[in-house]
Amino acid sequence: MKRQLFWKLCIVIAVGSVLLFWLIARLAWQTEERMSFIDAEHQQTLRHYGAQAEALYRAGDHDALARWLATLQEQEQTWAAVVESEVHPLAGSVLNERFTEGFSLGRDVSWKIHLYFPENPIMDLPFADGKTHFLIILPQRMRPGLYWHQVWLLLQFVVPLAMLVGVCWLLYRHLMQPLGRLEQATRQFAEGGYGVRVRSLLGSRNDELASLAATFDAMAERTGQLIIDQRQRLADMSHELRTPLTRIEMAVSLAEQDPGNDRLLERIRGECGEMRRLVEDALTLGWLENERPELRDETLDLTELVDSILDDARFEFPDRRLVAELPGEAPLTGTSQRALGQAIENVVRNALDHTPPGGEVRVALEPGERGFRLIVTDQGPGVPEQWLERIFRPFFRVSGERAGFGLGLALAERQVQATGGRILARNLESGGLQLELQLPGA
Repeated sequence: MKRQLFWKLCIVIAVGSVLLFWLIARLAWQTEERMSFIDAEHQQTLRHYGAQAEALYRAGDHDALARWLATLQEQEQTWAAVVESEVHPLAGSVLNERFTEGFSLGRDVSWKIHLYFPENPIMDLPFADGKTHFLIILPQRMRPGLYWHQVWLLLQFVVPLAMLVGVCWLLYRHLMQPLGRLEQATRQFAEGGYGVRVRSLLGSRNDELASLAATFDAMAERTGQLIIDQRQRLADMSHELRTPLTRIEMAVSLAEQDPGNDRLLERIRGECGEMRRLVEDALTLGWLENERPELRDETLDLTELVDSILDDARFEFPDRRLVAELPGEAPLTGTSQRALGQAIENVVRNALDHTPPGGEVRVALEPGERGFRLIVTDQGPGVPEQWLERIFRPFFRVSGERAGFGLGLALAERQVQATGGRILARNLESGGLQLELQLPGA
């Protein structure tokens, strides 16, 4: 699902708001319902008043009943009376039994009291004869819902506010937990902890913030690797430059002693050329690794390109045999002549460097699945299997090697990758190393 965080927030806020309104309405209704009835203790008191009034009425002592009523009214600060009621039907009508049983001059003590009415209701406690009633305006102290307005304010404002604050805190925690870890990881990365990762700390979470963490991890991995590679590259270049610089210093010292020695000048010129090639190759390699360009906007004849490279190699290595198996033409689209040419040249040069004088290097170009396969086989000592994958690392040289700076195959691999291809290396059972360049067309 796309925008999972958006839908999570929508569900929490929308559904939570509806549930909140329902819950508040439900609580308000239930609270009002419970607060609308006279307390059981007060009901018992009213019934006791009714029983006392009935006892005095039956005794026939009206003066005592009058004094009791006066005392009760003063005590409860209300009105009370004992009355007789008798309903006479007119015009030959007959009273219904339901009317007779339910007839009342006031409210029964067990009935619901409306909290919004300002006046207290008159309570009716009928005597046993059904015609005499003890009436009393409900005393204020017995009125239910005395704190209803405070409770209503609590339910309408305080409870919703507390619940919304709780929901906001949960949402804040849900959002800030990954952001906090991302901030901590960014700080660690800035302090040099290039191995820090965030996505694994978020568990099964799979929303926009998890995607942000994955993007951060990818950036951290690439940036950290680039920084580490650049540091290693700088250290390797510093090490590699010491040797030619030392030789140049020695040659300059000798040239100062013997100004007319052309061999020394030629040696200095050669060392400077080696240093220039090292710097150029290192800069090109750094550009390819940092920018990761796609060099796929040219079309060329691969046979012609390989053939011209082999002609130069034959001139440079006259003591090795170069055997080529090339088709009449091999059109390749979506590539780069400069990058691919330099990569093939480095691969061929590497094969010739490791083939002893009189040995043979075979170069075969044949169609592949979606392009061409260029296979270069030498008669050198090969590479130990444990180091086979490391020969494409910058400045890597097999133990005992002294020629070159170890940038040729590393640069060739990056250049072939920039054109959409790849390089594979394998040792042959008969001896020697075979490099295969898989070059796809557009």
